[in-house]
Amino acid sequence: MVNQTLTPEEKIENLGLKLKPVRKPAGNYVGYVRTGNLIYTSGQGVDEYHGKLGRDLDVEEGYLASRQSMLNLLSVIKHEVGELSKVKRVVKLLGFVNSTEMFTDQPKVMNGASDLLVEVFGEKGKHARSAVGMAQLPNNTAIEIELVVEVEE
Repeated sequence: MVNQTLTPEEKIENLGLKLKPVRKPAGNYVGYVRTGNLIYTSGQGVDEYHGKLGRDLDVEEGYLASRQSMLNLLSVIKHEVGELSKVKRVVKLLGFVNSTEMFTDQPKVMNGASDLLVEVFGEKGKHARSAVGMAQLPNNTAIEIELVVEVEE
């Protein structure tokens, strides 16, 4: 019996998810910078979820929004390296949550992105993380996430 390991792209497909085309930057910046074997992404919001957590959206919707934001980020990484199997380690996730003053579940919202990384990359997907509330995000997006990954040279 052959033990076939699924690629990260196959795992994404098995979850019923799809990588989208890379979004163009909305200003005078680039979508990512690669230095050596590290890739630093610019923040990625989402087109599907708008408004404030704690007023317009609940934790479950925020979870789905952060999951979609992470798919956008994985599209950026794939664009640079060709195959997501070249990701050696997810290093750091910085999640911004458009939320009301009283909303304190930013970590639960960011679990959508973190859970997806572990589902796709296993142990290599475990990462350092910060999840912070913001008074507002561009275009009233619910989520924006930045990602740092280590890739094979």
